[in-house]
Order: sequence, then C-alpha cells, then structure tokens
Amino acid sequence: MLYLLRSFKVLLIFLIFISCESIDDSNEWFSLFDGKSLNGWEMKISGYELNDNYKNTFRVGDGTIKVTYEDYDLFDENFGHIFYTNKKFKNYHLKLDYRFYGEHVNSFTNENDAWNYKNSGVMLHSEHPNQMFLDQGFPVSIEGQFLGGSGVNDRPTLNMCSPGTEVDINGTQAMQHCVNSTSKTIHTEEWVSVEFLVFSDSIVHHIVDKDTVMTYSNIRYGGTYLSENFSDKVGEPLKEGYISLQSEGHPIEFKNIRVKELD
Repeated sequence: MLYLLRSFKVLLIFLIFISCESIDDSNEWFSLFDGKSLNGWEMKISGYELNDNYKNTFRVGDGTIKVTYEDYDLFDENFGHIFYTNKKFKNYHLKLDYRFYGEHVNSFTNENDAWNYKNSGVMLHSEHPNQMFLDQGFPVSIEGQFLGGSGVNDRPTLNMCSPGTEVDINGTQAMQHCVNSTSKTIHTEEWVSVEFLVFSDSIVHHIVDKDTVMTYSNIRYGGTYLSENFSDKVGEPLKEGYISLQSEGHPIEFKNIRVKELD
C-alpha cells in the first residue's frame, strides 16, 4: 500500500509538471514588425497630427524600422514615437535589437547641445497615440532609455525614465525623472540585444546580454510630463498599455521586435 501511495504521488507530480509545461508552451513569441511594412504601427511626432510622418522620420529599412533625419536641418523638439497599436500588453516579455548610426541633429535650443546624441528608447505601458495632445512630447509611459557612448565618458544604456509616471527602486520612490542602469557603455554602432520583463504595475526588469541592469516596481501615474488627460489618476497604478519606439534626434534602427505574453 505504501509503495502504491508513493507511486501515485510520483505520477501526480509528473502530471502537474506536464500540465505546467503545456501552459508555458501555449504562450508563443510573436513579432510586432513584419520586416517589410509599418502595418499595425501608428506614429505621433510632437507638433504634428497623428500619423503625419514629418520629414519621413520613420521608414522601413532592410528588415528594420529606421529613424532617420536626412531631411532635417534642426531638431526643434520634434520628439516622435511609433506605436504598435494592434494590442495592449500587461504581463509580457519583450525582446528587440537596436543600433545607433550616423550623426545626431543639432537642437534648436543650442547647436552644441548633445543631449540627443545616441539617445532613444522604448516606451512601455504607453498611452494610445490618439490620446496625445498636438504638442505633447512624450506619451505617458515608462521608458527603457537607450544611450550610446562617444568613446570617452561612461554612458550606460537601458536606463529608466518616467514621463507622466512614478516608480519605486529598492522600495523607495525614484526622485529623478531618469535613473541610470548598471550596464556598461556601448561606444560603437553595433547591434544591442535587450529584453524587458514586465509584470503589470508590480515590477519591471531591464536586461542586456542576459544581465539584469535595472529593476523597479509600483508603477503609477504622476511625476513629470503627466498630461492633463491623466491628471485625475495621480497615484493610481499603471497596469498596461502599448509599446512604442522613440525618435529623439539621433538616427537609430530597430529589428527582431518580439513579445511573449506571460500568465
């Protein structure tokens, strides 16, 4: 009898394991970008109407989404974002590759102002672009900020910025709009593979080359750049939203943009 009972327990554990494996397998990776067109994507550039691709900023490259400034003379705070609007995401694993190339565009405020040098990012839990005001620079969201180095100073990538949001780091509210990660500086124009593990408003991990370089929790509305559309939601949790890619004054391209939804 004892032998049968033990055998039954082993069988039960095995069946539970198989069941869990089946649940995991049901959530498959799918691509947000087909490599050939911007189907499923919408764009919003500050100062211009929804889907007005000012100066052809967003283009399709050789299997990439390209941000280009070939037709620009100055970057007059023309902050732009291209949104995957087919679906909102809540709990998910996001992977993508990015690469800076070329030269940044001079800023209208100061020709020597290099804040936009190798500067871009991906916006998580973003509002829909049709909610944004005409001159709104950033969607309410959480930004995984991409930075690159010039070969001189340390400039980590995959930092956290919080337009219209607030987060906690190590259990304490982050008091700065942007907080640096622990990543190394990438000075070249190489492709960089990054990942984001997002669990609703609870916790987010930024990962570069399998190394977790930034973690934050308790995502909520508030802070800097909160648009009037959400002024009545200050302190409320930000649980889900859209994914968007940023144009902030330096040419960049993105590829292999994939998502796996999590239970």
